[in-house]
Amino acid sequence: MADKYSADTIITETQKRISNAFDVFDHESNKTVDVREIGTIIRSLGCFPSEADLHDIIAELEEEEPTGFVRYEKFLPTMTKILLERKFRPITEDLLLQAFEVLDQQKKGHLEPEELTKYLTQEGEPFTQEEMDEMLSAAVDPDKNVILYKDFVSMMTFDDTR
Repeated sequence: MADKYSADTIITETQKRISNAFDVFDHESNKTVDVREIGTIIRSLGCFPSEADLHDIIAELEEEEPTGFVRYEKFLPTMTKILLERKFRPITEDLLLQAFEVLDQQKKGHLEPEELTKYLTQEGEPFTQEEMDEMLSAAVDPDKNVILYKDFVSMMTFDDTR
């Protein structure tokens, strides 16, 4: 019986987190949110899907005739499943640091903003100029004009204590 109680408690607490996150963006208080806010809601819950995965989630949530809004009753079961299955977990600090170290071929302990911009706009899932500007504003050390990536990684990682 204790196992059933804890499973129910976990589901209830998870659904409360989902409801609270959804409500922040439910500006009309009608249990709907703008489809463009779904990524923000999902990330606020500690999940970090790729843009392709996010597109798939949104496609699953949208009505057959898209309205531009997502209803809570469709969002809740999908998001509950994602959270309980621990999908789209953030990358660990160690793994992120290793990625920066691979880019830092001279082992300087930092990257030039131009280097990082080149990597992030020309490889994989490219960043937009706006995303790069936003990231560099947080990443570049104002005194040295370089990205001290150990400090930046510490700032970027998500503390998953839940």
